[in-house]
Amino acid sequence: MAATFEPNRSLLNPKFEGYKLDALNQEDIITRYSLPHKLKQTAASGKSPFSFQEVQSRIRHNHLIFAPNGRAVYVDAELRVIAVDFDDEGHNPSFEVLYELPRTIQSSAADSPHQEYPSVAFLDNEILFASDGNGTLYALHLQDRAPATLINAFEIPIPPEYESSESSVPFKVHAAVQTSPESCTVVLSSKHYSSVPAVAEPISTKVTKRMSQFDVWAVNVDVGMISQDQPLGLDILWHRRGEDVPLYVHYVESKKAFMLLGIASYHSIASAAPPTYEPSLDEMAPIPRSGECLDPTPAESGATPGPSKPPQYSWTQTTDTVTVAFPLPSSIPKDAIKITFSPTTFTLLVQSAAENETPVSLPRYALKKFWDGIQPSTSFWTLDREAEHAFGLLTLYLDKQHEGTRWSHLFAPSSTAATASVGSGSSEADVEVPETLDPSELWQIREALEKYTADLQSGGENAGGWGLGTGMPSLAEGEMDDEVDLTTGDTVALTWVGADGRVPSWCREAGDDSPFNLLSTPLPGPSGPQPPSLVVKRGLDGVVYTLGCGGSAEDPPTWTHTSTFCVLSFVLASKRDTRFVHHISDKAVLAFESGARGLGGNVYIYRNTAQKGDNWAKQAILKVSDGSGGVLLGVGMRHTREGKPIVLCLCEGELIVMKDGL
Repeated sequence: MAATFEPNRSLLNPKFEGYKLDALNQEDIITRYSLPHKLKQTAASGKSPFSFQEVQSRIRHNHLIFAPNGRAVYVDAELRVIAVDFDDEGHNPSFEVLYELPRTIQSSAADSPHQEYPSVAFLDNEILFASDGNGTLYALHLQDRAPATLINAFEIPIPPEYESSESSVPFKVHAAVQTSPESCTVVLSSKHYSSVPAVAEPISTKVTKRMSQFDVWAVNVDVGMISQDQPLGLDILWHRRGEDVPLYVHYVESKKAFMLLGIASYHSIASAAPPTYEPSLDEMAPIPRSGECLDPTPAESGATPGPSKPPQYSWTQTTDTVTVAFPLPSSIPKDAIKITFSPTTFTLLVQSAAENETPVSLPRYALKKFWDGIQPSTSFWTLDREAEHAFGLLTLYLDKQHEGTRWSHLFAPSSTAATASVGSGSSEADVEVPETLDPSELWQIREALEKYTADLQSGGENAGGWGLGTGMPSLAEGEMDDEVDLTTGDTVALTWVGADGRVPSWCREAGDDSPFNLLSTPLPGPSGPQPPSLVVKRGLDGVVYTLGCGGSAEDPPTWTHTSTFCVLSFVLASKRDTRFVHHISDKAVLAFESGARGLGGNVYIYRNTAQKGDNWAKQAILKVSDGSGGVLLGVGMRHTREGKPIVLCLCEGELIVMKDGL
């Protein structure tokens, strides 16, 4: 099953105007408590530098973990496992040392494995797994208001077939689930230290790209085993390898499968990694310098200057859609147009007597291949005809199959297209048409074609250009920042792995799932029976998709569009110090700043509209850290006995409790 996210257009609101500030009383909502057991952001490691993925993983590492009953736990700078408990009203937190993890003497060698942050995961309210960040996993039995007892310590003995230069590596704990009455499965991740020397891939004469790889391990732990004096070897149930540490791990009990989210799919070492896209030579075009024109002049080409014919279509794109406009004579009826879409091609046939009455040829495409894939089920077309215009507009609205991929052309090179013709065998359809960067100028091709035909009929020598503009909105000239808009969120892929390590019968092989742009994951904390949801970028919006797992175990899970946070992608693009972005079902999205500059950090709260179709929603800003408590290191949510949500923010020296701000 591909990670299919199909929007429900009735839940989209193109008329949304913006957010209005909801001024909250900071003193009534925010309470700060000094930590008796403090944390630190830095972690000792070897002398070799971190890769980009490792730095990103450490920035996103959430140090605050919750038990199903709402009890919070973190590991302080002295490797002590600290429990945080509250009274029934969510006030007066108490801090208790559950267990002190043994310290490991780390090698000072330059090629020693990088130490991870300590991490923990709850199996239930009584069993906790804690990693010291140096390669040892501790299974702890918790008791109410008493120190924890050690069940056993474990290590990962890495077999030779995994081509690792290390016999045991530091790892991070992601999840622990009960998969059988006698044992449980714990999901871990670690950097892959290959025994095969890495080959640097040259990008240019000055830049060298070095990509790290990461292992995801599912290990079997018998919590009923008698305690041993030495760490036990973990039984590896399954293993996957990818290009990054998983951003989100969730176990779906009804499907007996794990869901992994990462920047690329996770594959078995028995199968090759998904290939990366490399453009061919005929897909590359020279970039003109300032003031340079690469098109030949009429004198250079030997042609006689005449009317400048506009292209047959104009097109523009966003991160997830492509819009194409074809001018057609207004006399052509809608039933004369035949259009079909496939994941990679489209066919357009226009059958009308009007073709003999106009000096321009009607478009005809048969199995014309797009530059990249589309989603045919959600792509559609419209025909707009106005009485005062000689030409109407046929507009295609295409949903990209790979969100975040910027198309360099509308169509693939002509050598790969099945058939493309205009009129009687003309090659006009194979002419590359540059993208119109200003969407407001997309439909000016109609006026350009009318001007061209009028000039032909009057015998004029020049049609005065296409009238498609410069490709840049006048108000945005010098202000448009495509890189900022494109980098909002994370481009991720979804990988399903069965509890037994096999690919589920309802799932395609790893790597077949289409990547998508992820804006938010659920706010960590006890979720109860609530199914997981993701906020996915679609244009400027953040679309909430909820995972449905109905039917039998053989039926594939489905993602259903349940709500929309309008223009969420746009407002998040301006937040440059954001450390965590999470949502609370369909009620609100919270963007937390790290406060790494010593000035403290804010949390930006974007609420959903009060009613479907409302043009305005409310946003709020709260000062989480004032700078004295250090950098924000963890966030989560628990509920009071009355069911009221309480958001916790863990800094290096403070615990911030946020009540009634949602």
